[in-house]
Amino acid sequence: MDKKIREDLIDVAMGRADADLVIRNVNVIDVYSQSIFNTDVYIKDGMIASFKSGGKALKEIDAEGMYMAPGLIDAHCHIESSHLSPPEYSNAVVPMGTTTVIADPHEICNVTGLDGFEYMLRASENIPLSVFLMFPSCVPATPFEHSGATLLAEDAEKYIRDERVLGLGEMMNYPGVVNKDKEVMAKLALKEKWNKHIDGHAPSVSGSGLDGYISSGINTDHECETPEELREKVSKGMYVMLREGTACKNVLPLLPGVDEKNARRILFCTDDRQPGSIRDEGALNYGVTLAIRNGLDPILAITMATLNASECYHLEDRGAISPGKRADFLLLKDIKNGIYPEKVFIKGELVAEGQKISTRAKGYDSGKVTGRMNVKDFSRQKLSYKVPSDHVRIIGITPGGVVTSKKEGYIKREKDGEWVHDKEKDVLKLAVIERHHGTGNASTALIEGYGMKHGAVATTIAHDSHNIIVIGDNDDDMMFAVEKLIDIGGGITMFKDGKELMTHTLEIAGLMTNDTADEVAKTLEKMHEIAYSELGVSRAIDPFMTLSFMALPVIPSYKLTDVGLFDVDTFSFVENAL
Repeated sequence: MDKKIREDLIDVAMGRADADLVIRNVNVIDVYSQSIFNTDVYIKDGMIASFKSGGKALKEIDAEGMYMAPGLIDAHCHIESSHLSPPEYSNAVVPMGTTTVIADPHEICNVTGLDGFEYMLRASENIPLSVFLMFPSCVPATPFEHSGATLLAEDAEKYIRDERVLGLGEMMNYPGVVNKDKEVMAKLALKEKWNKHIDGHAPSVSGSGLDGYISSGINTDHECETPEELREKVSKGMYVMLREGTACKNVLPLLPGVDEKNARRILFCTDDRQPGSIRDEGALNYGVTLAIRNGLDPILAITMATLNASECYHLEDRGAISPGKRADFLLLKDIKNGIYPEKVFIKGELVAEGQKISTRAKGYDSGKVTGRMNVKDFSRQKLSYKVPSDHVRIIGITPGGVVTSKKEGYIKREKDGEWVHDKEKDVLKLAVIERHHGTGNASTALIEGYGMKHGAVATTIAHDSHNIIVIGDNDDDMMFAVEKLIDIGGGITMFKDGKELMTHTLEIAGLMTNDTADEVAKTLEKMHEIAYSELGVSRAIDPFMTLSFMALPVIPSYKLTDVGLFDVDTFSFVENAL
């Protein structure tokens, strides 16, 4: 806060100057003392100046007894997973009450490196939503695939001193931490050097392993799976996030582990949330609402989504309704049944009303991160799946999750060993094609549980390196789908019998688009229905999100990278044939 604003606030509080805005007759949710009190709230220069009655202001709003809550803070998200540019993401989530996000742009950085980080920093600079970034700690996520970039400690240090960069993003390299990998240690050392934060990623880690992980300076985790795991991590000093994304949903499973004694170490986050989910259910407010409807005290839930996050990330200017804080707040008719904002204010300005944006964020030129497609020598032959045996390993899809199972089975082959699709079995071909460095790499494997009867689906969203991933029952449709993505620079596409059924272009690094949230939601809805009805994909899975996680070699068990079939349990490549 600069000197003039501080002095202005003092003058308003002391009655020596008029406020810019007063919200009269409002029930303030006091996250400090877990109570509610009725007052008038005076705002000057985008900040809360005082609570009093009888003061003057240039503009007055009668809240008519509505509740005033601090703006919600999403403690961990990947904006890229929404398919939206930062300005359009702001337009989508602000009406739902999110006024601040802590974003980890490791998706775009895996494709475009520092160009991607620079884009996310600048594209989110002058929009209503406050966007703070974490510098990605694991680009690439593993050395077992080819990503678009490698970011080192020296790269992190170039940006980590920026006031909008709060520290290092989720440290997925647990083995690198506990085994004191030299480069990992160099990144972790930036915490003390620059007084920054380190986010964690430690699913199912406990005991001495957890102790070693926390000892490195990491103090958050959004990957808890059980109430017992939550309690252990909190007892050892971590902040634990209740995540409610489109695919990964942890609020209800973890809620039994939350109580009044540990609630001040619990945050809310979305991690990955798509436009249709935001439109139909909400953004961060949806997870908070779920918790309230399942027994969590509303004031405590709001505290977890505001004050807790501000304290965790040392955002001292927000997170509560009190003098000297930013005037980021929501007006709500009710809090007992969830968080549904009537009005959203950011820095004292009305930016959304009736869950509709009124102050739209301006677009930003994607420049250096547009396209990003460098595929070498792709041909139909790259999709070949030849094995010396009928007995093979198969990736097993688990509906509703991203963990896969280790399966095996017997297949039909041509005389030269080439796989032949069996219409009686739900087994399809999966391929990953490297798209960043023109290596010419391509690998294939078999996968079960997708359900597709005929055709192909391909996308450049393939966590975390985001190469091209394609699934199909025949090489022709798979080839057409891959060629389409190469031609447009990235996105999602579907082919059947050589015909393009529908394509969703993602011009920003093959991950995001400048389209609005409503446009993206409608496009994806239409594509989902085509995938289910035309291609026969199982309705038990999300055809595109499920596919996007089949190349992620940090989540068990079998995954496919551009190098080959990978066994995450043993951290080693395995042959397709048994």
